[in-house]
Amino acid sequence: MYSRSTGSAPEVPSITTVIGQESRDLSGWAGHMAATALAEDAQLAACVGSPDRLRKLARNAASAAERFRDDAAARGDRVHEYAEQVALASLGRAEADPDGAYAALQEHGETAFADRFDQWWELYGVRPLAAEVTVWNHQVGYAGTLDLVAEIGGRVCLVDFKTRGLTRDGRGKPVNESVVMQLVAGMRAEEVLVDADAGTWESWPHREDVMLLAVGISSAEVTAVQARSEVLRPHWRKFWALRQVWEHSRAVTEAGPALRPVGPPPV
Repeated sequence: MYSRSTGSAPEVPSITTVIGQESRDLSGWAGHMAATALAEDAQLAACVGSPDRLRKLARNAASAAERFRDDAAARGDRVHEYAEQVALASLGRAEADPDGAYAALQEHGETAFADRFDQWWELYGVRPLAAEVTVWNHQVGYAGTLDLVAEIGGRVCLVDFKTRGLTRDGRGKPVNESVVMQLVAGMRAEEVLVDADAGTWESWPHREDVMLLAVGISSAEVTAVQARSEVLRPHWRKFWALRQVWEHSRAVTEAGPALRPVGPPPV
């Protein structure tokens, strides 16, 4: 949820919260992660014949998907932080600390992400205009934060960074197409935050004639993909529909329990 200032109450859902209303079945992936964790557990052979010890291993394996998710999220935060600090340094911001962000990646053996990012930054000639930009849409009712607004090849681009793992052949995994909803929702914003403490906003200047880019950052490569102009309208309509789902789900929750016990009719 986003609020209009640091001192006001939350009012609207985030872009990612809205997109999260789309149901996705990850049970197959979770089962695969659990089975793999169990099969690769060094204690498995020693536990054969002991139901209690096997149950303990199974419980640990059952949370493998959650651990993988949490680790990936933490890594993504560190990579995003490095990208933001590089952009802020390019903007001449005194608080920028790309060295500190790089050191955090180094502590986790993840500097390859930063190295690939630096290569992409130089190759594409990125000229940042703003980093970590918070935007708001009153008409539909949502807010969100864009990773980067930059000029690349003479075009203003709205950029979203996605940290990716590797495929079996060592290439970066492709970016999920749901990123188009995220980017088009950012483009369709109406205001941009100027001062969070004061709650000062200005008109959002990038609603038209901008390129929407998703940049997948892996330890092996960085791939940039553009949202095709022909698909923006249907993806925007899908985002709008998911926003209605969020609103109705909240209304149902606030209405309280939907069912109540009823006794037999009087004799």
